[in-house]
Amino acid sequence: MSGTGRLATGLTARAARIVFGDTADAGIDLELPDITAIDEAHLVMLVARGLIDAGSAGKLLVEIQSLRESGFLPLRGRPAPRGTYLLYEEHLINTLGADVGGVLHTGRSRNDLKATMHHLRARRLALEVLSGLLRLQAVLLSIAGRHSTTVMPAYSQYQPAVPVSYGWYLLGIAESLDRDILGVAQACDGLRRSPLGAASGAGTDIAIDPTITARLLGFDHPVEHAAYAIASRDTLVRLMSASVLAGLTLSRLAADLQLWSTPEFGMIEFPDSLVGSSSAMPQKRNPFLLEHIKGGAGSLIGAWTAAVTTIRNTQFGNSVEVTTEAVGPIWPGMRRLAEMVQLSISVTAGAQPCPDAMLRSADRGFTVATAMANRLVDQGVPFRTAHRAVGRFITELMADRSTSLDSVLRAEGVPDGVSADGLDPASVCAATDFGGGPGPRSFAVARDRLAGSWRGYVLDVTNWSDQLRAAEHDRAVAVRGLIHGGHDG
Repeated sequence: MSGTGRLATGLTARAARIVFGDTADAGIDLELPDITAIDEAHLVMLVARGLIDAGSAGKLLVEIQSLRESGFLPLRGRPAPRGTYLLYEEHLINTLGADVGGVLHTGRSRNDLKATMHHLRARRLALEVLSGLLRLQAVLLSIAGRHSTTVMPAYSQYQPAVPVSYGWYLLGIAESLDRDILGVAQACDGLRRSPLGAASGAGTDIAIDPTITARLLGFDHPVEHAAYAIASRDTLVRLMSASVLAGLTLSRLAADLQLWSTPEFGMIEFPDSLVGSSSAMPQKRNPFLLEHIKGGAGSLIGAWTAAVTTIRNTQFGNSVEVTTEAVGPIWPGMRRLAEMVQLSISVTAGAQPCPDAMLRSADRGFTVATAMANRLVDQGVPFRTAHRAVGRFITELMADRSTSLDSVLRAEGVPDGVSADGLDPASVCAATDFGGGPGPRSFAVARDRLAGSWRGYVLDVTNWSDQLRAAEHDRAVAVRGLIHGGHDG
């Protein structure tokens, strides 16, 4: 089958090798499991619509199942000068004859087949990513609860700022992940719409029923606009965009943990199972997994950039730039995010906070300064006066000058009796119960809200997974019915 009715020959050997590879093996592993699932749904629909007879469909389904069970062995090691799909279709025609093997493609094109295949592949990756992000968020919420009073400094421009807790910090990461999960889930809405039936991009005059194939493949909706289904891969790009944002959250978490695990900070320790050693410097314990997480975020950005740059200025129709070149980086990008999430679960669960070092850092960094100024404000001192007085007091202390806050206040013209003594990081942290701070009431409200949101997402993911399993079951039942001479559609 070197040519078609329009072409007398196929591609040159060099071009075919560049585009399709030396053999079909890579395409077989990547594409044919999904293609054969689509073929099953398509054949069931064609019989239900009376477009092909049940006997032909049954023979095709038997051969398709045989191919799948053998790992597509008859196709392996062979060149695919016109692509994996046509090699597979050629095998069906050669095995079953044109009258049977040649009916499979009735009412469709490689265009809607490929778009549907992309949806099936993307939703597997999306479900893996969503499940991983939810596991990570569960870990964060659990550890946050255990360390809600483990006091540490919050940092602003890498300088100690105010006293917070390690649990409250992790709760902030969980909050960011909540938005990231929402973004991935919203991007997945497009994966619930089936492109199958759009044919080459303008629908078909063959009386197919895309609702049947959509249902048997686990989609909520059949194709709605053929040109959009074929021309656009915006769902994949939106998924990649959401993945980039999730990757940024993970990279910032990793950056903090790496910094805090340095001897200069000493606030976090990692077990041997999460660090590496140096080939030359025997004293080092390298938390290099954190660097893989940080570096992975760059890979995600690169994948998104490659996709959108390739798509820009292309026609709104079928285009190799869009359907092949642009989506190419998205698959490894999504896979990279799934790996980053798993690494983040490991390092977050394994990171051991050092409470004494954290509290020392909060003390050494004068993190109660803002609370001191606020206490003065409560006693009638203008905030700018209080701010200046506390700043002068800390400057004197750091210069090892014998001074007291009272003497500085009197020098600033603050009346006798006004004081802000007795503050410590733990009491300040506990009192910061307003504006989303780390105080116990505020912390509990935030954690309960995030836990409720988490439960909702888990339910959505579970329901979606159940829907896909039910569709697979229904398709298998319909296929068995055709194989055994029935007409179950």
